[in-house]
Amino acid sequence: MEAVQLICKHILAHRTTVPKPLFVALQGPQGSGKSYLSGLVQQTLSASPNNLRIVVISIDDLYLPHGDLISLASSHPNNPLWQGRGQPGTHDVDLGIRVLNALKQGISVEIPRFDKSLFNGDGDRLLMDGSGAIVSQPPLVDTVILEGWCVGFRPIPSVDLDRRWNGIWKEEREKLSLTEEKVGKKIDVENLNDKLKRYAPLWTFFDTFVQLKATPPPSTSESQYSIIYEWRLEQERYMKEQNGGRGMSDAAVKSYAIPFYQLSSCGTSHPRPDL
Repeated sequence: MEAVQLICKHILAHRTTVPKPLFVALQGPQGSGKSYLSGLVQQTLSASPNNLRIVVISIDDLYLPHGDLISLASSHPNNPLWQGRGQPGTHDVDLGIRVLNALKQGISVEIPRFDKSLFNGDGDRLLMDGSGAIVSQPPLVDTVILEGWCVGFRPIPSVDLDRRWNGIWKEEREKLSLTEEKVGKKIDVENLNDKLKRYAPLWTFFDTFVQLKATPPPSTSESQYSIIYEWRLEQERYMKEQNGGRGMSDAAVKSYAIPFYQLSSCGTSHPRPDL
C-alpha cells in the first residue's frame, strides 16, 4: 500500500534527526483508515530489516470513562455536541500527557483502551489494571504514533470561527439538511473551540505531523463530508461483524458522525503537515 510505504519512509527519514523516541502525529477524518494504516506501519517497521519498537496510540482510547461522558452531557444538556464521545472536551488530556511523558522518559506504561462497543455503542474506557498492553522500558521505544481525527488541532481565532460559521459551515449545514438541534448553535462550537486549548500540551510531544485527506466530491452541490460519513458507517458495521453485533445502529452512527463536519470538513489551525 502506497500510503504505508510513504509513512514508513517518512518515519525512517526523521528518526535519525531527533533523540529516541520519535513522536509522530497522524491526523485524518473519521473512517479514513488511521488505525488500520498505523497498524500496518507498526507491523512493517517492526519487521526485519528495521526491527523498530513502534507504539501506536489512538486518541479515541483517551476518551473519558462512560460515567464522566454522562456527566459532561448532563452538565451541558443544550449542547448536542457533548451528548456523547468524539468532540474536543470528551478526552482525558491529562492521561494522554502522562502516557506520552512516560514513553518519552523511558518508563514502562500501560496503554489506555476504550471499548466503543459497550453501552450500546456509547463506549467506556477500560480500567488500567495491568490487563492491557504494557510497554516495557528500558530499552526506549523507537517511535510513538498518536492517531486521531483531531490530533494537532488548535483553537481558531473568533473572527475565523465567525467567518466559517456564516460561510463554509453554513453551506455544509444546508447541503446536509442539518438543524441546530442536531449540530449545535454557534456558542456550542465556540465552547468546543475553547476546549482545544487544553490539548495544546499533547501536541508539543510530536516531532512530525502526517495528515490524511479525503478526496473532494465531484460535484460542488455535494457535501464534502458525505464520503466521511460513509467511511464511518463502514467502520461501525465492520466492528459489529467482529464482536457479535455490539455497537451503534446506522441511525446512531449518523447522529454521532454528522456533527463532526464543523471541524473536520475544513479543519482547524493545526500545524502544517510534514506529509
